[in-house]
Amino acid sequence: MRQIEYGPDGSFDSMRIVEAERPSPAAGEILIEVHFAGVNGPDLKQRQGHYPPPPGASPVLGLEVAGRVVELGAGAREWKVGDLVTALVPGGGYADYCVTSERHALPIPEGLTLAQAAGLPENWFTVWANLIDRAGLKAGERVLIHGGSCGIGLAAIGLARLIGAHPIVTVGNAQKAQFCRDFGAEVAINYRHEDFVARIKEITAKEGVDVVLDMVGGAYLQKNVSILKRDGRLVQISFLQGSKVEFDFMPVMIKRLTITGSTMRPRSVEEKARIRDALLREIWPALASGRVRTHLFGVYPLEKAGEAHRIMEASQHIGKLVLQVR
Repeated sequence: MRQIEYGPDGSFDSMRIVEAERPSPAAGEILIEVHFAGVNGPDLKQRQGHYPPPPGASPVLGLEVAGRVVELGAGAREWKVGDLVTALVPGGGYADYCVTSERHALPIPEGLTLAQAAGLPENWFTVWANLIDRAGLKAGERVLIHGGSCGIGLAAIGLARLIGAHPIVTVGNAQKAQFCRDFGAEVAINYRHEDFVARIKEITAKEGVDVVLDMVGGAYLQKNVSILKRDGRLVQISFLQGSKVEFDFMPVMIKRLTITGSTMRPRSVEEKARIRDALLREIWPALASGRVRTHLFGVYPLEKAGEAHRIMEASQHIGKLVLQVR
C-alpha cells in the first residue's frame, strides 16, 4: 500500500508517498480501506518531532479517517466487511489502509459525504472529552473558545449551541470572525485588533466567563484565569505558545477555579470507546438533522499532504482540511 513519510528535518516539504506493507487487524480491531483522512494539529506536531506516538501505535501520521471496512480482527463483531465508517485511529491514517479498534468507529452521519465525515472524529472526541467530561459545560454558561475558526473551534461552537451554552471565540482576522458569527458564535473577537481580556469584561459586565477552552498557552494562561468567573474552569488542549510560564495562582484560590486539560491519543481503548458512545448518542443525530454542522476548507490528494500541512501551519484555513486517498 501507499503511505506518507517525512524526512528527518520534519519539514512539510519532506513529506512523500512511499510503499509499505498493509497492516493486519489485531483482536477487536478492524482494517479500513481509507478514502479520506483528516489533517490535524497533532499531525503537524508529530512531524516536527514534538508529539511522538504512544507505544504500539503506528508511526505514520493521521488520527482520523473515513472509508470502508475490509477486514475484521478476531472477535470483532460491531461491523461487517463493506460497512462505511469514520473512525478515530491511533495513527496510520495517511495511508491506503489503517487499523483501529472496532469501538472507535462510527457510521457516516446521514447527509454527510465521506470527505466531511473524515474530519469529524479527532475534533469531536477532543471537544466532547474536554468541554463536557472535564469542564462540565452546561446550558446557560458562557464559554470562550480560542482559535474559534479551526476544526476544534467550530466543533466547540456547535457543541455549545447544541446544549444551550453561549459561545464566544477569538480569531485572527475579520473573515474568520464573520464566519464564526455565521456559524453560531455569539461574539467573535479579533485578537490582532482587540484585547480579548478587556472585550470579555465589557460584554460580560466584568463578570467573566464560566469556561475557557485554550490551545495557545504561554501568556494566555494568566489572561484566561483573569476572565474566569468564580468556580470557572480553564481547559487546556494544546500549547502553541509554550507550556512553561511564570504564573500567579492567587486568583485560582480566590475564585475557586479549576485548571485542567487532556490529550486524546494516549487514552485507553475503553476511555475512547466511552467517548465514541456519547458522540453516537448525542452528536451524530444532531449532525444528521443539521442542528450541528461541519465545514470543509479543502480536500487535497494524498500526494499533496505537505501542502495541506503548509496551509494549516500558516493558519490560512477555516474548518477542516482532509486528504483524499482514493
